Amino acid sequence: MTVITRIPPSPTGFMHIGTARTALYNWLFARRHQGKMLFRIEDTDRERYKPEYVESIKNGLSWLGLEWDGDILSQFERRDRHAEIAHELVKNGQAYFCYCSPEELDAMREKAKAEGKITFYDRRWRDSKETPPEGVKPVVRIKAPLTGDSIVKDKVQGDVKVANEQLDDFIILRSDGTPTYMLAVVVDDYDMGVTHVIRGDDHLNNTFRQNLIYTAMGWNVPEYAHLPLILGPDGAKLSKRHGATGVEEYAAMGYLPEAMRNYLLRLGWSHGDDEIITTEQAIEWFDLEHIGQSAARFDFTKLEFVNAHYIKIAENDRLVDLVIPFLEKKGLSVDATARARLLAGMDELKSRAKTLIQIADEGAFYAKKIPYDFDEKAKTNLDAAILGDLKDKLSALSEFTSANIEAACKDIATEKADGKLGKVAMPLRSALTGTTVSPSIFHAAEILEQKEVLARLNHAISVS
Repeated sequence: MTVITRIPPSPTGFMHIGTARTALYNWLFARRHQGKMLFRIEDTDRERYKPEYVESIKNGLSWLGLEWDGDILSQFERRDRHAEIAHELVKNGQAYFCYCSPEELDAMREKAKAEGKITFYDRRWRDSKETPPEGVKPVVRIKAPLTGDSIVKDKVQGDVKVANEQLDDFIILRSDGTPTYMLAVVVDDYDMGVTHVIRGDDHLNNTFRQNLIYTAMGWNVPEYAHLPLILGPDGAKLSKRHGATGVEEYAAMGYLPEAMRNYLLRLGWSHGDDEIITTEQAIEWFDLEHIGQSAARFDFTKLEFVNAHYIKIAENDRLVDLVIPFLEKKGLSVDATARARLLAGMDELKSRAKTLIQIADEGAFYAKKIPYDFDEKAKTNLDAAILGDLKDKLSALSEFTSANIEAACKDIATEKADGKLGKVAMPLRSALTGTTVSPSIFHAAEILEQKEVLARLNHAISVS
């Protein structure tokens, strides 16, 4: 058997982090078993459907590196196939036409509520011999079992049982001939050959109803694995108030895709005490049995820790390319000279960073052009006398190395600042970067080179 999983997001909003984790688990399970992960867009809600949401989902999966197999399937475009199955079920006696009006259904619910009963449709058309009313377009309802129990054998939740009296004769085809979600999902999964349905546990109740369609059609039921929810740090359902919830937002916040894969993997699945797990290891190790039953809590501190690890081991050339868009958002133009400076300084920049934004913030000075602005703290450090001494000392250096630059600063500190190097280094940092935060200013000065350093000192002196 070829393992086939699927990711079937609904394009009624941007790609949620929970959808991303579900996609990752489907992808890993398929890859481990040399199978396929298919991609279906559940686009039957045409009122909330937007093409940009489809693009967001595609971009999110691509950014995460979760390539799907084959073409993207549109559920909406398969509505005729869904309707065909509904009518086949009617023909086989597994479903029936229901002619109840909305008013009748409301009255039915109110009566059941008043009597303390389950407010299901009362199945009056299930075995009716009455002549259908004229001019009424019926819905199609499945025939649910009336007695006994139904069991879902779930790879995460275990065996879950429900009494069949809790299952209603739900609608599978609306009066306008369009399929309901329950029908469309089952038909699509069957036609796509899906062997394993890995999805959020908010779908578990749906599974009992969907299995009725599988059974009625004589189709094999897929294996199920229902994943617990992702909660915010406070234990509430993850939402905007906790921070970003859309996958593309995390890219914009400076996280690396491999870090997100690693973090999402551990957000509900474990392999001993391993925290850092490469994608290759994840494909080798991933299974459904080690997915936890409890909801996972999203922890930004842990995500930053994982991201910092992957930044440290990332290739410098790649990091420069990833950081440039963040610098451009700051209004900085990164030419060949600025890129070379960033590359030369990347080892130190990435050793301190938790996100790409932090690298951009601390490395922005490499791309600045004179005249640039100074922040308020930097302005207070622009001591004209010290800057003048720095200009004289640094212009006299025949070898412009970080060691020589530091030695020159120490000489000035001894002569003018009671031996306190910080009283010289901080004005130098403020002058060269326009801020008070940067990597080693002596190494940074060497990267900027002598001509640029002297020009920046002149600029700082002119505004001090």
